[in-house]
Amino acid sequence: MRKVAVDEAVGMTLGYDITKIVPGREKYRAFRKGQIIIDTDIPKLKDMGKEHIYIWEPDEKLIHEDEAALRLAKLAVGPGLTWTEPNQGRVNIWADYDGLLKVEVERLNRINNLDEIVFATLHNDRVVVEGQTVAGTRVVPVAIDHSTIETAEKLGAGMVPMLMIKPFIPLWVAVVTTGTEVNSGRIKDGFARIIRQKIAPFGGRWMGQVIVPDDTDLITREIQNFVAEGAGLVVVTGGMSVDADDETPQGIKNTGAEVVFYGAPILPGSQFMLAYQGHVPICGVPGGALFSRKTTLDLLLPRIFAGDLISRLDIVAMGHGGLCEECAICHFPQCPFGKAT
Repeated sequence: MRKVAVDEAVGMTLGYDITKIVPGREKYRAFRKGQIIIDTDIPKLKDMGKEHIYIWEPDEKLIHEDEAALRLAKLAVGPGLTWTEPNQGRVNIWADYDGLLKVEVERLNRINNLDEIVFATLHNDRVVVEGQTVAGTRVVPVAIDHSTIETAEKLGAGMVPMLMIKPFIPLWVAVVTTGTEVNSGRIKDGFARIIRQKIAPFGGRWMGQVIVPDDTDLITREIQNFVAEGAGLVVVTGGMSVDADDETPQGIKNTGAEVVFYGAPILPGSQFMLAYQGHVPICGVPGGALFSRKTTLDLLLPRIFAGDLISRLDIVAMGHGGLCEECAICHFPQCPFGKAT
């Protein structure tokens, strides 16, 4: 790049996109990289406050911002993602299909720690839809040293892509609803409708529901029956507190499932239990899910349907960001709830 006065730039090749901003109205690309400057361009540039511009003069030590942004995007993109052509020095990355965005955050941080590089993403484990912009990258100057991009490429390399979309698996979902008051008909069950609504965005398939009294053996047996019949997820609703009649936690434990945690640092939804019977997750959902719009269940369902194996450390980390503000108008997942960073 070479800096020249606008009045002397006629006939020269512009080395970068120039953006025009009309406050409160619009922002657009007024001049395009590679454009040859002509006489009538001079007053337009001056109206935009440009007294000098950068002219492109190839230099073997430098990479143009467009090429640099493309190389950054290509090093990061894995399955389910597509990058755009550069626009005003920026490359966007889009989701090819609905799914769960996975971000290797440590690698992302190492790249952003390099001078003159910008790589911004949505949060790790964010649910995204086809066509949604999930990341964007660019470099700060209009040309950057080759060595900086080569360093970024080394830092971004790994067995797993830095960015990818995991598609949702259409799991068969079974529900075991506990509670003598529900089983006897004294109280009408409200969980079936709620669970159906919560699994629908992920393609969950309704396998069935049984309602049992507060009896540990019956709870255990029904969970095992659903697993044997091919359930990909078993949701056990109610009876998760410390009341004397609540038998659900013990009923889940007696199946022989490996309990990942019981009691999450998340509010609402702290009395949630997650266990695995082989590869099948079993979720113990407290009664609070009947009236709280978003709970621990809502935070974990996307990961379960994406096939993630959730660990205790994953849950521990969710304490940071695990307090729902219960806003009058809910914007989940476009909010901090459940996001550790």
